[in-house]
Amino acid sequence: MIDYANNYYEKIVDIQKKVIDNESGTIKDTGSLFAETIEKGNVIYAFGASHAGILVEELFYRTGGLALINPLFNPTLMLNTRPITLTSQMERLEGFGSNILESSPAKSGDVILLHSVSGRNSVSIDIAIKAKEKGIKVVVITNLTYSKQVTSRHSCGKNLYELGDYVIDNHGDFEDSSITVEGLQQKIAPTSSVIGCMIVNMILINTVSALIEKGVTPPVFHSANVDGGDEFNAKLFEKHKDKIHYM
Repeated sequence: MIDYANNYYEKIVDIQKKVIDNESGTIKDTGSLFAETIEKGNVIYAFGASHAGILVEELFYRTGGLALINPLFNPTLMLNTRPITLTSQMERLEGFGSNILESSPAKSGDVILLHSVSGRNSVSIDIAIKAKEKGIKVVVITNLTYSKQVTSRHSCGKNLYELGDYVIDNHGDFEDSSITVEGLQQKIAPTSSVIGCMIVNMILINTVSALIEKGVTPPVFHSANVDGGDEFNAKLFEKHKDKIHYM
């Protein structure tokens, strides 16, 4: 009997090695960018539509995370939307992403991390275009194998990776699913969430390390489920309230 679950584990390990071998430089550079942005008193934003938003949830308001990561959420792009197919319609609506960014306090000197596996849908492309117009640096996490095989759904004709100042490849398969099971044509088990969470935490680690080297104490959350955690986190919220926009 084929151990498909173990095949998935081996696939993840293989992709992790590809990320380390090929993306470590850009990941480190992104951490340096984040640290410089924080040191200058500017703000970091993160966006992903539907399942791509899992990485945004990974980055903000969690133990061991930076207090200065600001999510850009929109209710119609979240996985609790009904019907769920509305999320697909909305992420293809050109102009919507520009409105999302304009409704935030994002300004020149800030940075935005955009996650889109295919990189073809209008909402993330809109945000990237509008961000660059505003003087905001754009970091992209995407699947280059996938994105280079699909056409843009935006009138600019570009996919997201073509708009990033920093581009990190998650080294996934086409369509993201990774495992073929005998008797089923469609592959199963996406890899982008597992690998993406690894990537953003590597960025986080590099950011914190770079801040410490600069003599800046990184505002990192404690768990709210340990004694004193709430009080510690409340002090972070108060100290950095002008750069925290999710409270």
